[in-house]
Amino acid sequence: MIIRYALKGAMVLACLGSFTVTALPLDKLTLPEGFKIELYADGVKNARQMALGEKGTLFVGSREAGLVHAVVDSDGDHKADKVIEIASGLTMPSGLAYRDGNLYVAAISEVLMYEDIENNLANPPKAKVVIGDLPSERHHGWKYIDFGPDGWLYVPVGVPCNICQTLGGEKFDDPVYASILKYNLQTGEKRWVAKGVRNSVGFDWHPKTNELWFSDNGRDWLGEELPPCEINRVTEEGQHFGFPYFHGGLVADPEFGMDKQAKDYVQPEIRLRAHVAPLGIHFYTGSQFPGTYQNRLFVAEHGSWNRSDKSGYRVMMATQNKEGKMDYEPFITGWLDGDQVHGRPVAFLTLPDGSLLISDDFADAIYRVTFAGE
Repeated sequence: MIIRYALKGAMVLACLGSFTVTALPLDKLTLPEGFKIELYADGVKNARQMALGEKGTLFVGSREAGLVHAVVDSDGDHKADKVIEIASGLTMPSGLAYRDGNLYVAAISEVLMYEDIENNLANPPKAKVVIGDLPSERHHGWKYIDFGPDGWLYVPVGVPCNICQTLGGEKFDDPVYASILKYNLQTGEKRWVAKGVRNSVGFDWHPKTNELWFSDNGRDWLGEELPPCEINRVTEEGQHFGFPYFHGGLVADPEFGMDKQAKDYVQPEIRLRAHVAPLGIHFYTGSQFPGTYQNRLFVAEHGSWNRSDKSGYRVMMATQNKEGKMDYEPFITGWLDGDQVHGRPVAFLTLPDGSLLISDDFADAIYRVTFAGE
């Protein structure tokens, strides 16, 4: 089934205003039996992507705060002792990655490297630019980055608009937009991993196949229930996932998709509810959770900003069933209470003990999820 909409028939919603932070006791959050969620760190302003250093330092990016944090648990009690600001004044340093002692930070138009960072937390080194030719637009310019199994650095580039043509378009004409790229930092080589990707702010590799899975946020202003947000899978580098022609694999864009065919683009693995804003996704490979959770995909639904009836604000999990399809069910709920927002999950990281960290850029917090037994 292909869903096509005329632009004049699309429902237009007004922005519902700013959010208000309210304290939420963690016992108000609902998890499966045997699981427990605790506060790992607070005061981590606008906490976004996380990366773990070799000595156990947790590095955390931010978006609007312009900060990079180092979260230190010096006594190993799984509670942060201190939060250090190791960089400030950056442009939306949402995404970061750690490799061989160095910290890599994505700041819109460039990727920075801080050498030997864990040995210099008190006096961080001057950043070196390792990628410096990315677009400078802030609209969908913040990034999630990571090193893949192949050793290349993967960098998504969102579109500088809600909906626009970025290849041969009137305002934007650059093939780097609406894509996921990968860089060989030793040679400087760049390759396209995926095209037709509106705004991916989270990805991970399947533990068995090494295939890249990524989240993608659907366009706005087609109504409350359209289009679906997406979880996608790359089976071959260079595949096209539909933007700006199709959304969710089914919804033809009223401006750009009327003469296109859905079959020409890769279909999502999972179609999510409209506007839930999936950000971080993460395949669990730790040893603490029950065996049935091994290789499950966790999804952080950051939450809608322009729905009259809010959606998202929860952590979901996806599991492949016997028919080969993906079952999708809640893992943590409670950050949304009626119309009141208490938190917005962003990204995941599994600690060496198998517990799962979740960042929350709304509550300036990092949570730790453990399994205590049934």
